[in-house]
Amino acid sequence: MSVPSLLAVFAHPDDESLMAGGVLARHAAAGARTAVVTATWAPDSPRAAELADALRLLGAGAPRLLGHADSRVPHSAPGRARLCDVPLDETVGELVAHLREFRPEIVVTHDAYGGLTGHEDHVRTHRATLLAVHAAGLERLHPDAGSPWQPSALYLATHPHTAVRAWGGHLALTGKALRTVPDERITATVDVTPWLDRKTAAILAHRTEVARGAAPGLIAALPAAERRRLLGTEWYTRLDPLTTRPPQTALLP
Repeated sequence: MSVPSLLAVFAHPDDESLMAGGVLARHAAAGARTAVVTATWAPDSPRAAELADALRLLGAGAPRLLGHADSRVPHSAPGRARLCDVPLDETVGELVAHLREFRPEIVVTHDAYGGLTGHEDHVRTHRATLLAVHAAGLERLHPDAGSPWQPSALYLATHPHTAVRAWGGHLALTGKALRTVPDERITATVDVTPWLDRKTAAILAHRTEVARGAAPGLIAALPAAERRRLLGTEWYTRLDPLTTRPPQTALLP
């Protein structure tokens, strides 16, 4: 049985490793075609180079950067609009082109809250990806973006309420409210501990974020046992787009 191909769509370099690094590494190790689209940061920026290192560790190919500016870091893409200022349909069209070119069976992205911290770029990426997954299969939408392709399943990387006990003590120091979903909304709980070394290395490859004390920096300062507790499980909510493909297509258990 072939392993379903997987395309992840996240807002910033490091989101892919923090939110889905274990699943990306697991699918790649099982022989699946695996790739990541990142909505922000210029291809010639230091963070894009760090992203390339992280994806190499995860087995997820070369970076696919839309190149918009991080909404909170204007210099991330000089001369480009902030992601949240780009017309939504423009971003959808860019994502449709990647979906039709890569032709994934599974798509992974942010949840509706934009993850634990609710970053506005995460929320925007979530909305654009949902629209793109549906549009990619319709030949009269974005006709210049390639031949239609309909992914079989869409998974939202998220955290259940019970995860607050693990993450809350660390993110509380940043003063950020945590956005989690009821536990019953989780449809895939994935043990990624066999790939934890690879996931952790990918997170730490984002050296800029380690140095400035963002989430990768918090993780860098933790002992191995605490990293395992925080990063060893990933949670997802599945949304099924309209499709004629087999409904059993799923993340590796």
